[in-house]
Amino acid sequence: MNLFIRQTLLAFLGFSIVALILLFVTFTAFPITEWSLLWQVKVFDLPYLYFILAIIGASSLIVGMSQSAFWRKKLGAIRQNLDDLIKGQKLGSASEETVQELTTVQEQIFRLESKLLKQTEAAQKLATERTDEREKSLQEVVIQERNRLARELHDSVSQQLFAASMMMATINETNPPEDRVMKKQLAMIEKMIDQSQLEMRALLLHLRPAALKGKSLTEGINELLIELKEKVPMEMETKIESLDLDRGVEDHLFRILQESISNTLRHSKASHLQVMLIERDDNVIMRIADDGVGFDVQEVQNHGSYGMQNMSERALEIGGTLKVVSVREEGTRLEVKVPAIRKEGETDD
Repeated sequence: MNLFIRQTLLAFLGFSIVALILLFVTFTAFPITEWSLLWQVKVFDLPYLYFILAIIGASSLIVGMSQSAFWRKKLGAIRQNLDDLIKGQKLGSASEETVQELTTVQEQIFRLESKLLKQTEAAQKLATERTDEREKSLQEVVIQERNRLARELHDSVSQQLFAASMMMATINETNPPEDRVMKKQLAMIEKMIDQSQLEMRALLLHLRPAALKGKSLTEGINELLIELKEKVPMEMETKIESLDLDRGVEDHLFRILQESISNTLRHSKASHLQVMLIERDDNVIMRIADDGVGFDVQEVQNHGSYGMQNMSERALEIGGTLKVVSVREEGTRLEVKVPAIRKEGETDD
């Protein structure tokens, strides 16, 4: 039963009770000799009894409409506050409320916002502590081995793939075979070699130690993108702001960026990459977008993609949210939004 019907029925019941009481008092004080007069006496061309019922019905509709509009507005404001709270947006200032019960509800919502903010701050602090422990416990031999393997792959396999790509390009351009089938097969081989090069670059990106090593998130992203521009034939557009974040938050965002770029290199076949890191409305927003082939997000999530799950868990650990939108043949956009928790004593400029 919706709000309008409920308020109208309540008003009808209330007016009916009041009308019965008034009629009882009236007929008790001024008794009538014949009850048939209630049907014979007319008011505005309506029998008296019908007139009373019409007054009750009209009054009920008026009161029902006004009350339902009033409560719909009040409940709508509460619903909007709850939606903002769910989306992680900062609530506005508390408005003056005339209904005592709604004032209590509004106070509870703001208390809930404060509690969630404290939990997010605690989660980010815990992520920072975990990052410190992880970096302290990271064995140097593991880092050296990863670097050694990355160097060997770059100096051997990667160079051989590059040489093979150049040879195939030369064959296809300067001395193409006359056989159409053979020509098509050589073009496919060249395409496979190019794809293998992208796979190798993505693998080398994963083999690198992901920690920022004392650098800020902005510095780490800029260095990573500069290196990618030198090695990957892809147009890049960047908007990176300098932000002061906890080390744990920076580490998680950087790892999410690496995972996303690796997926782009391996699967998207994109020619344009956009990376953005900004702070707006007390939220840190990192967005990575490409113009590749896209994919079915729901299908990937249902199949339990490790990369997608890993990025989502990292965003959750720092109190943020991960949103992925992808359209086939149009591209993919990944956005991470994390509340910007100010350090103690720090204020907005």
